[in-house]
Amino acid sequence: MSNVETEPVEMRCGTVVDGEPSAGTVRVDVLTPRDVPLGGPRAMTVRRTLPQRARTLIGAWCFADHYGPDDVSVTGGMDVAPHPHTGLQTVSWLFSGEIEHRDSLGSHVFVRPGELNLMTGGYGISHTEVSTPRTTILHGVQLWVALPEAHRGTARDFQHHVPEPVRVDGAELRVFLGSLAGVTSPVPAFTPLLGAEITLRPHASVTLAVDPGFEHGLLVDQGTVRLGEVSLRPAELGYVHPGPGTLTLTNDSDTAARAVLLGGTPFEEEIVMWWNFIGRSHEDIVRAREEWENHSERFGAVSGYPGDRLPAPALPNAIIAPRRNPPRH
Repeated sequence: MSNVETEPVEMRCGTVVDGEPSAGTVRVDVLTPRDVPLGGPRAMTVRRTLPQRARTLIGAWCFADHYGPDDVSVTGGMDVAPHPHTGLQTVSWLFSGEIEHRDSLGSHVFVRPGELNLMTGGYGISHTEVSTPRTTILHGVQLWVALPEAHRGTARDFQHHVPEPVRVDGAELRVFLGSLAGVTSPVPAFTPLLGAEITLRPHASVTLAVDPGFEHGLLVDQGTVRLGEVSLRPAELGYVHPGPGTLTLTNDSDTAARAVLLGGTPFEEEIVMWWNFIGRSHEDIVRAREEWENHSERFGAVSGYPGDRLPAPALPNAIIAPRRNPPRH
């Protein structure tokens, strides 16, 4: 998905590796989203949880949009024209609906619920995302992963994977990246990562063994989920610092609850993120923008979309300023 804000926030991001939590204590920081319209007279609005001032990355996860359930007859659905990416991977995960994806690698696939679609735009890629005519309710998350410096210029790529559901203590898990509950996704990652959908039956509780070297984020989709002792409402994200070896999720309600669990080792490299580009300096962003506007072969071309490309927004009238995760108190 494109970051189609006309004045995107410029961001230079890096993590601060924090100290271990007290024994037996799981600290949960609650992050609330902001609404961002995707553009157009009937804009579909997404709820953006990452990045924000309180937290810019969770592991290498640097961007999280949560959208729907949207009636496409009202919102117009998703129609994102050809746009570029550098220095990142996009992860598309749907709960309902269907999106047609085309990219400059030549991929033409349909994104469906419970199926991972991961696109790598290292040196450069472009793509489109359009909800299909047979979609009535569109509902899902769009996530970005920052690539480490050693792989920032990697070739464009696309991976598709359908994880098998696993049932554990009243919960159903679909592990699309990394390992959880004895299941490992076959999709490779450039840094240690975790990504999983978790559905909890009414009044169910599950305790999951996790890597204590990871930081984690639980993004609630529907229902209220208690992470440790902290209740999270829909669209809220609960952040857990590295240290705990288990996470307990509880659904205290009479209806099913669903969330997406993200994790990874703290991403210690400083990055610059603006619009759809991730680089290491302001100059990287300027160069990528110029090359997109000049139709450079760096991004290739998308075939089959009946419309024009998205133009890049104007750059800010200043050097992109650094922003960091705040230190833990």
